[in-house]
Amino acid sequence: MLDRPTTLADRAAQLVWPRLGSNMPPPVTVAEDAARFEALLARCPVGGVVLFNGDARATPEALARLQEAAPFPLLVGSDVERGVGQQIRGATVFPHARAFAALGEEAEAALEEAARITAREALACGLHVTFAPVADVNRERHNPIIATRAYGDDAATAARLVRAYVRGCRAEGLLSVAKHFPGHGGTREDSHEALPVMPDDRATLEAADLPPFRAAIDEGAEGMMTAHVVFPALDPSGMPATASRPILVELLRDALGFEGVVVTDSLLMGAIRADEGAEGAQAARLVAAGVDVLLDPPDPEAAVAGLVAAVEAGRLDAARIDEAFWRVWALKEAFAARHGAGVFRDPPHAPAGGGVGAAAHAAHAEEVARRAVTVEGTAERLPIPPERAAAEGLLVVLLRPHRSRLDPPEQPLGAALRAAYPSVDYVEAGPEMTDADAGALLARAGRAGHVVAAMVVKPAAWHAFGLRPVQQRFVQTLTAQRPAVVAVLGSPAGLDPYPEATVRVCTFSDVPASQRALAAVLAGRT
Repeated sequence: MLDRPTTLADRAAQLVWPRLGSNMPPPVTVAEDAARFEALLARCPVGGVVLFNGDARATPEALARLQEAAPFPLLVGSDVERGVGQQIRGATVFPHARAFAALGEEAEAALEEAARITAREALACGLHVTFAPVADVNRERHNPIIATRAYGDDAATAARLVRAYVRGCRAEGLLSVAKHFPGHGGTREDSHEALPVMPDDRATLEAADLPPFRAAIDEGAEGMMTAHVVFPALDPSGMPATASRPILVELLRDALGFEGVVVTDSLLMGAIRADEGAEGAQAARLVAAGVDVLLDPPDPEAAVAGLVAAVEAGRLDAARIDEAFWRVWALKEAFAARHGAGVFRDPPHAPAGGGVGAAAHAAHAEEVARRAVTVEGTAERLPIPPERAAAEGLLVVLLRPHRSRLDPPEQPLGAALRAAYPSVDYVEAGPEMTDADAGALLARAGRAGHVVAAMVVKPAAWHAFGLRPVQQRFVQTLTAQRPAVVAVLGSPAGLDPYPEATVRVCTFSDVPASQRALAAVLAGRT
């Protein structure tokens, strides 16, 4: 048995999981942030962390140091929907969820194996919780934040693959948190920036959105993450799901029978973020509504103080704090029972030959990416054999609507294309692209025998979905003027503005494996 906290403040602190590291500007690595977090633990024994921006060498060391400093074991969770490499450099990165659905009958087996790989790598790095699977159904084609993160556009496909992901995690002992309950897939707004409202009636929501969440519950997912979305048909008060007792208690607990931990989506997001000085009051309201874990609060100490003050003032029943505490504590004890009492300070070692970032893990990601690619259009325009490209000229333009400070100087597509086509003319056009730049590229396209316009269209927090207007005009002009291949590294909705494209290709993801898969399809090396 683990040593349990006894005071109300220490039990309340177990419900608060702040961030460690950050991908937001300016980015901070886990190792760089460890000293700040260690100082926080000395003042406030929080129950867990949400981890961003680590690396396979330094992150396990930093987490071991923090576990040693923590008065009570920390549960370490992270957004690793696409594998541990999404947050920890050197680990395996898988294509977006929608790529797995493209595998058809083989999707479940491939996804379950990917989940098992993710679990083994996560545990070896000191992670205990994956904030996945995404159980949303992407029923709004131009959803800016779910899109290819969802397993499908229909509830049955999403439910089937959600089960496979949870099954893979449970087989290896990684805790999974399905998200974003009761469904974020039908929105046109990004809850990182605004508070979306879902106008559908209850019958539609139950049929179109809830089945994957039911599947996650049935398969044994340990947690459920809330959506910062308003559902008037489920709660006419106008409260977002994160703050709604009718949704979190009457629907999730009572109607669906969920007994696990309810976790908020990040409390730094624009749809829910409290005004400065109001973090404590918000924490009390959310816990009263049925939340068990306050994830990524802007001021974790204020959140704990707000919970204690609300109990002392009679606005929050201490039994509600204890109910949430025991759910969190039960996860810790179950995790220790599965992996050994020392698991928090000494993570399980990955099996020989199957460690973090192992070649076999990368090979699985490459295979999924390769088999997920879809091609529509005139067959004689694709593939483009290297010898023909050398004789007639090949221009490939990669259009990127936004950049991150964590991005490499050049995307992996460049190296993959040069390996297949030594004489390829490869250009990356970023968000700074101008009309003059577009005109120059159109002139270059006129001199090339073959032209490919590839684009990154994917969900990304705090970024608009799709190409910038000047980039979209470039592709539309190109396809109107000449035969061209248009390829989207991400959502198939990215192809909608270009019906005149001779060939249309979709990879469903922009991860390195998917970029290499695109190069292979162009060259006919699949």
